[in-house]
Amino acid sequence: MKKVAIFGSGRGSNALSLLEYFDENPDVEVSLIVSNKKDTGILQHAYDYYIPSFVVDKYAMENEKRLSKVLQDEQIDYIVLAGFLWLIPENIVKKYEGKIINIHPSLLPDFGGHGMYGMNVHNAVFNSGNKISGISIHEVNQNYDDGAIIYQEECEISDCKSPQEVAAKILELEHKNYPLVVDNWIKSKMS
Repeated sequence: MKKVAIFGSGRGSNALSLLEYFDENPDVEVSLIVSNKKDTGILQHAYDYYIPSFVVDKYAMENEKRLSKVLQDEQIDYIVLAGFLWLIPENIVKKYEGKIINIHPSLLPDFGGHGMYGMNVHNAVFNSGNKISGISIHEVNQNYDDGAIIYQEECEISDCKSPQEVAAKILELEHKNYPLVVDNWIKSKMS
């Protein structure tokens, strides 16, 4: 059984899709939820699924010993980012090299990098006039949205009248694909 920590910063809709997917999975267990905010939907999901949670502050991220200890105490094998907005500390990236995955709401390398998250991405995509957007699922390294791409899927957005409509289409893609890609990615690491 491989143990996963989900890191998130917001309402936790991707985390919920992961929790639902991995509930009673014989190979993968979500064992920890980490958030950088105290009042978020992701922490409610942790409570609802009886999963330990940890709220990390700036100090714990900059001096990552507390976070490393929590990950070690929970025997975490993989980290799955689901809307986590802070850069993962270099020592944790090194310790979990090749074992941290993230989903980004555009087709990287376009519309990625520092500050490109959530509606910032959808606004940029919409304002660019692009007719296609999508998702990118990638491994995490020391730079924002720079790790090896594992999976991408695109969708037509020419009918979208606002960034919010783009966001809704992308969220559907995320929920449909992220749990399965995470599952297959972990299984590929186990073989």
